[in-house]
Amino acid sequence: MKKNILSLVVLIYGTHSFAQQKINADDAAKHESDSVIVCTKIFGARYFEGAENAPTLLNAGAKYPDAPLTVVIYRDSRPSFTNKPEEFYVDKNVCVTGRIVLYKGKPQIVLTKQSNIVVQ
Repeated sequence: MKKNILSLVVLIYGTHSFAQQKINADDAAKHESDSVIVCTKIFGARYFEGAENAPTLLNAGAKYPDAPLTVVIYRDSRPSFTNKPEEFYVDKNVCVTGRIVLYKGKPQIVLTKQSNIVVQ
C-alpha cells in the first residue's frame, strides 16, 4: 500500500514539475527559465548567415524592435527544418514550445528542432 501511495505522489509531482504553461508573448519576460508554450504571430524574421552561429531570429508578438519575444534558430539546428524559417513562419500564427532565456535583458526561446514550432 505504501509503495502505491509513493508511486502516486511521484507521478503527480513529476507531471506537475515538467508541465509547460501556456503564456502570452507579452508576458515572456516574467517567465525567465520556465518551459512554456507561446502562441502568437510571427511579424518578421531575419537570417544572419554570416554572423557567429548564423542565427535566424523570428520576431514574435510584434515587429522588431518591439517584439516581446524572439525565437532563435542557430546554424546547427537549421538542418532539422524542412523550410527556410525566416520565410516560412513570417505572417503566420504559431505555437512555440521551449525554455525562456534572457539575452541582453530580452526574452527569447532557442529552438533546436522543427517540432517545437507549430503553425496554427
